[in-house]
Amino acid sequence: MKAKFKIITFCLLSSSFISCDQVTKKLAKDNLMYQGPTSYLNDLFRLEYAENTGAALSLGADLPQPFNFILLSIIPLVFMLAVLAYVIIKMKDFSLLRLTAFALVFAGGIGNLIDRIFRDRHVTDFMNLGIHHIRTGIFNVADVCITAGVIVLFISYNKEQQLDAKGTRLT
Repeated sequence: MKAKFKIITFCLLSSSFISCDQVTKKLAKDNLMYQGPTSYLNDLFRLEYAENTGAALSLGADLPQPFNFILLSIIPLVFMLAVLAYVIIKMKDFSLLRLTAFALVFAGGIGNLIDRIFRDRHVTDFMNLGIHHIRTGIFNVADVCITAGVIVLFISYNKEQQLDAKGTRLT
């Protein structure tokens, strides 16, 4: 696959994932903000509006303002720029699977950074999974993108190692 096609693919995937995240957050804000939780599939899946000023499970939400901004906005922004630089540098060696994984991670990070930077640290969360009292924290599409991207990265690295062991290369 040519580098130009990979760049276009990465940009289109990232833009699509970021757009999906932002649209769903807007829909959640418009439709769930002043409502109680809505349960589906015998309470396996809930839609429930929440705003989070911390990281996962509100970690760091109580930090004083300059530390919260540095820890949850500046450092992740630097990390996302590093991911983007890594993708640009290594793109020629990436399979489509790995490229998709990095697009998911990048888009998820940027999606939550948009909220942190442009919505005064308030990240919109609205999904929850669980059975009875065993539940996840409330999350959003950006969080799903990051998690899926990391899982796909593990799969792509494992797949590549298996192919390298057989003497073939996946690119």
